[in-house]
Amino acid sequence: MKWKGRRQSSNVEDRRGKSTGGKIAIGGGIIGLIFLAIQLFSGGDATEVINQIQTQDTVTESRELTAEEKELGDFAATVLADTEDVWNTIFEQNGSDYAEPGMVLFTDAVQTACGGASAASGPFYCPADQKIYMDLRFFEELKTRFGAEGGDFAIAYVIAHEVGHHVQTLLGTSSKVRQLQQGVSQAEANELSVALELQADFYAGIWTKHNQQYLEEGDIQEALSAASAVGDDAIQRKTQGRVVPDSFTHGTSEQRMKWFTKGYRTGDVQQGDTFQAVLN
Repeated sequence: MKWKGRRQSSNVEDRRGKSTGGKIAIGGGIIGLIFLAIQLFSGGDATEVINQIQTQDTVTESRELTAEEKELGDFAATVLADTEDVWNTIFEQNGSDYAEPGMVLFTDAVQTACGGASAASGPFYCPADQKIYMDLRFFEELKTRFGAEGGDFAIAYVIAHEVGHHVQTLLGTSSKVRQLQQGVSQAEANELSVALELQADFYAGIWTKHNQQYLEEGDIQEALSAASAVGDDAIQRKTQGRVVPDSFTHGTSEQRMKWFTKGYRTGDVQQGDTFQAVLN
């Protein structure tokens, strides 16, 4: 992705390398609670696992960021700026104002308005403070453990996906899904969760379409590789050796690639009804 020398977002707070402490908890990120999934698929109890995580204290020593870390932070800030430009335009075209999200870069653990979280949760969006939280070291694990190709556009895709959740919050989609999930079976609630995640992938594709003047050869493949790596079926094969469709919360690799691609090809926000596609 062509990004150097371009505008960086002022909505980024870089907490990497800073000392932190306190209780941490697993949160819901793009990889779908990988650590928690590992525990459950191996016979663990969810409540016990969460309680164990929440009672751990973590301390990170302050240190100077490396040149590579600083550049990665600059890249993330540039991508966030690009999402601001695209979504401000789209919202304006539809007669609305776009409230820009914040982004917090952290190391190991972080406190948010949604509670504490660790790097094990992967990148995630907190609707309570409308901020995206990212431990950028996640992308190395995405490549080495889950088989993604890597590359800077894999990071851009993930940021755009989390911004997609922010768009869903602004549009009221997320709150409607939470209401629908109440009083239904776990399988039905999971289907709604899958639809929400696939729509965020679609929105990531929408952003990519509108930002294509900055794309370089291989960028789309990097995004598709990342989308494939974080499919529920791919993660379950890696963590437990078998696939349990009823437990899916983010969608299969095929679904995630499909909806990102649809967003990229159409560039039309009206084409993103993942709920009808998944639930029917």
